[in-house]
Amino acid sequence: MSEQRTDIYEGMFLFPQSAAADFAGVISHINEILDRAGAEVLAMKKWDERRLAYDIKGNKRGLYILAYFKADRSKLAGIERDCNLSELLLRSLVLRADHIPTEEIEAADERQALADEATLRKAEAEAEAAKQAAAAEAAAEAAALEPAAVAEEAEETVEAVSEADTEEAPEA
Repeated sequence: MSEQRTDIYEGMFLFPQSAAADFAGVISHINEILDRAGAEVLAMKKWDERRLAYDIKGNKRGLYILAYFKADRSKLAGIERDCNLSELLLRSLVLRADHIPTEEIEAADERQALADEATLRKAEAEAEAAKQAAAAEAAAEAAALEPAAVAEEAEETVEAVSEADTEEAPEA
């Protein structure tokens, strides 16, 4: 009987800054990749959002997510393949993390903070969308009123011109 060897791994996942708008989607994407391989997520945190040293697929900034997970050695190739095939991920790096103490891994677990940040970003995006919708509605109302104002102004101009013509006509 062959025994499955599970190890603890550290995965760094790099996403474009545009993906940060759907922060919950980024986290769920990582979880999907790891779940497909049967990995158990031990800890996950947002490492940083920073400028990249060089452009990667036209992106100048990126969002780094650090995850610690326990997985079977034979499933590691599948995880790396899924990361390479992902259209959302820019880069990924998976290393064995046997040298990292369990206390440090547990201290790095910020999954609740990630969920809170995802909720906050979603609320901010909804508020921005509502603000843009209100601005678009105000612009549409202004555009609807504008033809009436132009027509009214044109009538006033026509009246002013005709009054001027009637005043000049008797003198001629």
